[in-house]
Amino acid sequence: MPDTPSIAPPPSAIARSGVNAWWRALAIALMVALFIGWAASASMVEQLKAQIAHLQAKVSVVAQVQYLSVLLDDKQVPALLVTADVQGSVLHLQRLNEVREGREDSMQLWALEGDKPPRSLGVIASTYKTLQLPTSAAALAGVHGLAISVEDKGGAAEGRGPRRPYLFKGALVKKAL
Repeated sequence: MPDTPSIAPPPSAIARSGVNAWWRALAIALMVALFIGWAASASMVEQLKAQIAHLQAKVSVVAQVQYLSVLLDDKQVPALLVTADVQGSVLHLQRLNEVREGREDSMQLWALEGDKPPRSLGVIASTYKTLQLPTSAAALAGVHGLAISVEDKGGAAEGRGPRRPYLFKGALVKKAL
């Protein structure tokens, strides 16, 4: 038999005819990485939604200050900080000085409403730096200022105004919501 030379296809035809195993492995690895990235981002989005819901729930129960007043003494030095959370129906009072009532006296908080007589918001019965007095939104409606007077032990009689001049006085500011 005569020797016939074998005709081999050119090298470019060999490269085009099949996909190298290395490229196939690389494509599979990239698909796996893409899937893992997608799964991780979907999980992070769900975790973010859960955190937002949790924080919104926490914010909804936090007291929202709606009124604020700094009561000043006769030298215009801050003596008492009053904040009101009318959703919780409470006034928060914080003493800013060391003035205390005497053994036979009580400090009483008054609502000032223009020309109307002062209205008692309660007796400060605690010697602590901070305390709370129950109140309502209706009790603060129309009030433009707050004041503290020193009264006989237990406070002034119901319907009666302060017995002595105000010890501390300040404007009541309603915060915009």
